[in-house]
Amino acid sequence: MTDVTLWRRLLAELLGSAFLTAVVVGSGIAAQNLSPGSAGLELLENAAATAAGLCTIIVMFGPVSGGHFNPAVSFVDAAFGGLRWRDAAAYLPAQVIGCSGGAVLANLMFSRSAVSFSAKHRASPGHFLSEIVATLGLILVIFALARTGRSRAAPAAVGAYIGAAYFFTSSTSFANPAIAVGRMFSDTFAGIAPSSVPSFILAEVVGSALAVVVIRALYPGVTMAEAADVVVPHHRDATAWPT
Repeated sequence: MTDVTLWRRLLAELLGSAFLTAVVVGSGIAAQNLSPGSAGLELLENAAATAAGLCTIIVMFGPVSGGHFNPAVSFVDAAFGGLRWRDAAAYLPAQVIGCSGGAVLANLMFSRSAVSFSAKHRASPGHFLSEIVATLGLILVIFALARTGRSRAAPAAVGAYIGAAYFFTSSTSFANPAIAVGRMFSDTFAGIAPSSVPSFILAEVVGSALAVVVIRALYPGVTMAEAADVVVPHHRDATAWPT
């Protein structure tokens, strides 16, 4: 088996990131329309759709690119040798562009302006700590599965973790610098004010760095081959798949 060519992986990351943000933003808009004035129910609807959607999107695109859709995951993977640094750097713009495009798509699907910058300010000490915890937990889930040979369970586990983290973090668990950028383009339930984005990204970087330290402590024997299975195994060239 050979590595999937880079352009295919970048396309998968772009499309997966776009679908993910469309699910997050679109379900948030739908929740506002379906349950106006009921914040708890709106959050439940948004979280359930995001958890199910993320699981499905990883299944769709994971076999091509690994199903990262998240620079934090890509760069931690590179730190463990599962992804080349230059490939992680190439994933970054694909993920950011995809997440931004997904937000625009969600806006348009609900007959809103293509771009409307969010006025929802989320920069507070509690939000900052929440994003550190959310990012740390997400990466630990992913690498625990890879280290123990259970990466096939990652779609369900990652979806379940993010769905739960919507409720146990005050930030509703972005845990993803690319989606933090994308969600500022929608002034809706899932949006984030542009001025809050740098704080979220910094917290996610801190959470990622802590994850590297914790993974090395818990799983000192993580190999490049195991890291290469993050988020799901993806090393068969698409040209070799049966047709």
